[in-house]
Amino acid sequence: MIDPDALQFSNRRVTVSTAGLVPEMEILGKSVTVNLAVSLNATTDELRSELMPVNRRYPLKELMDACKRFPLPSRRMITFEYVLIRDVNDTLEDAKRMVRLISSIPAKVNLIPFNEHEGSPYRAPTQEAIDRFHSYLLEKHITVITRSSRGADISAACGQLKGKLDKKESE
Repeated sequence: MIDPDALQFSNRRVTVSTAGLVPEMEILGKSVTVNLAVSLNATTDELRSELMPVNRRYPLKELMDACKRFPLPSRRMITFEYVLIRDVNDTLEDAKRMVRLISSIPAKVNLIPFNEHEGSPYRAPTQEAIDRFHSYLLEKHITVITRSSRGADISAACGQLKGKLDKKESE
């Protein structure tokens, strides 16, 4: 995408997202200059392994070490994606652990409230929990953006369509 003989995108406009494949992150960092987004979604190995089985292979310590080593041009940050799930990972304690995890990494956080859908045991966080989590990160001088959900009214928000399709297939 950034190759002069291809699409010629600016490397500032290209972000590679990963669930935390540590060896591949290192290869990426050595071979090309792009932005990096890491799906974090939990602040303990136990919960992250439940939500993201890749964590069993590359636990948080290894992932955070790889993020610290990832070569970033000046003034760029790693984006940590964090899906907030009610009563699972949306507490003030989770926010405090997140600050400890990422404080030594040039980082920003995208908070993504979970979109409820049929067939999922998870629920959307309350607005109060979202605001509390967001505010705590801001107080700790972490750049944070809370994504607003679009498309929920027509079941087109992230995750909702798959839940509907799964239900239709099982009927």
